[in-house]
Amino acid sequence: MSSENLRLNVEKALNEIRPFLQNDGGDINLIAIENDEIVKVQLVGACSSCSVNQMTLKSGVEMTIKKHAPQIQSVINIEA
Repeated sequence: MSSENLRLNVEKALNEIRPFLQNDGGDINLIAIENDEIVKVQLVGACSSCSVNQMTLKSGVEMTIKKHAPQIQSVINIEA
């Protein structure tokens, strides 16, 4: 898969998650994809200070991204 297709698949995954985050007053931004394996995102709004954001990141975001782009190894939240 090309880097461009990988980025599109990751964006697709984030768009799938975004409505749930927005319902809670937050959002998520794609910062970078490194080595076609590591996705860096930034949780914003209410999600940036939410006490369960690491759980959301691992169980929701990472799982959804891996469904769309199986070669992704991990998802990291970059603090604002």
